Amino acid sequence: MRFMMLMIPDGYESAQPGVVPLTEQVAAMMAYNIELQKAGVLLSTEGLHPPATGARVSFAGGQPQVRQGPFAETRETLGGFWMIDVASQDEAIAWARRCPAAANEVIEVRRVQELEDFPPDIQKAAAGFTEMQTLSPKP
Repeated sequence: MRFMMLMIPDGYESAQPGVVPLTEQVAAMMAYNIELQKAGVLLSTEGLHPPATGARVSFAGGQPQVRQGPFAETRETLGGFWMIDVASQDEAIAWARRCPAAANEVIEVRRVQELEDFPPDIQKAAAGFTEMQTLSPKP
C-alpha cells in the first residue's frame, strides 16, 4: 500500500520566499530519508517552496480564477511529502513517528487511492490512469 506522509509545518503558511531550513535540520532529515531508502519503502520525497511563491486556481462559478500567494486565510500549508510503500497504515504511522520533525511540525499520513480500490465502472472510466503515473523523461 502506498501512503503519503505530508509535512505540515506551523508558520510555513506565512514564510517569506527564500526561507531555508537550518543545516542541522536538513542533516537530520537526510538521515531519516536514508533510513526510509535503506528499508526499501521510500518511493519519493520532495520539499515545497513557501505558499508566498505559489498560486491557486479556483473554479467558483465554473471559471478558473488565479490568485498569487501568499494566501491570508490559510492556517496550515504543506511543506513537503514522502511517498512510501508499506504493508499497512500502522507501518506508515510507525515511519512517521520516527521522523526528526520539529515541535511546530505535524505529519499527516494518508493512503493513496489505488485503481483497484474502485468499482469496475470507475476503473473503466479511469482506463489508462496507471500508465499516466509512470514518469516520462523531460523533453
